Amino acid sequence: MKSIDTTVLIAISALSTSAIGQNQPISAAPDHCVAYQDDAAARLACYDEWATRHLTRQAAAASDGVPDPKRQASKPGQVDTNAPQPYLITMEAPARHDCKSSTFSEISRFWELEAGSDCGTFVIRGYKPISLSVIGSDSVNTQPESPVADHTASTAQPFNTTETRIQLSVRTKIAQGLLTQGQPLRRDSLWFGYSQQSNWQLFSGDLSRPFRTTDHEPELIYVYPTDVALPGGWRLRYGGLSLNHQSNGQALPLSRSWNRTILMAGLENGSQFQLHGKFWQRMSEDSNDDDNPDISDLVGRAEFTGIWNINKGNALGLTLRHSLRATVNGSMKLEWLHKLGANGQESSPSSLRLHTQLFSGYGDSMIDYNRRRTVLSVGLSLVDW
Repeated sequence: MKSIDTTVLIAISALSTSAIGQNQPISAAPDHCVAYQDDAAARLACYDEWATRHLTRQAAAASDGVPDPKRQASKPGQVDTNAPQPYLITMEAPARHDCKSSTFSEISRFWELEAGSDCGTFVIRGYKPISLSVIGSDSVNTQPESPVADHTASTAQPFNTTETRIQLSVRTKIAQGLLTQGQPLRRDSLWFGYSQQSNWQLFSGDLSRPFRTTDHEPELIYVYPTDVALPGGWRLRYGGLSLNHQSNGQALPLSRSWNRTILMAGLENGSQFQLHGKFWQRMSEDSNDDDNPDISDLVGRAEFTGIWNINKGNALGLTLRHSLRATVNGSMKLEWLHKLGANGQESSPSSLRLHTQLFSGYGDSMIDYNRRRTVLSVGLSLVDW
């Protein structure tokens, strides 16, 4: 332990001496490393990473013979905010570990990829948006059917094309540090999530306002943190694997379900842009038990989501699903989220959003997996609370 401390101090001292010799003061010691006061290994790794990166930068500047204007702008005693931060740390670490701290990037906070953005296990967190919305569609599935025998409703129901949609979604981390025990600044994690979406025929008084369909989606998710630099300023932040079950919990003839193994990854470019990709393989089922044998060809085998944080109060999202076959099916979902609460201040930590969404394609719900629909929804959502 003492030898490591000594190495770090020597590196910092060398940096300071070199900077003075060139009349270019460098940043002060990395105060954000003090955040790891309860984790000695993480703190030392933070100092070590800081020293290594500064040495590399100093050597590059010396070899070029060109002074660094950003360093010249620094004053003695000031922290160089332009200096590279420790591995996976996007900004200064907070004084304590906090998965809600804006110090870390949105992806890091969401999946708790770093030591500083870790909030521990068995904490209930939001997953997909928890929403209450009114939806209007170009059609409604009054008599659901499937190509399998005994999977077509016997009679049609006069459902309304206007419905109320309720979505609940939560998750909790059940384990961490499974493969990153030797990397004190990283946190891989294993999560259990559950999502539920219901379409409520609130405006069908003649039918006693039934729930037309309710989908259940439990899943087990493993997430591994990465920090791979890509062209254009993009960084690959995580990769993962999910075991996913989705069904509507109905008996025949309305039963619909499938199980999938999902590979996923996420990228970010600063605080404004994110890209998330998923590729999945449906788990095989006996033909006698398969409620929807053509679901992959219709709903899709891959999903790509792009997010643009226009500012701190507004975000746009686009999700595309594709069948990855010559016959192109899938869906498109365009959504806008506007922050509400705290008098509309952009800096507010409010999780409440005005949520507007336009969907077109297959798979708006499990019962509608083989029905192409266009749906507009407007409502309120809680995101990552």
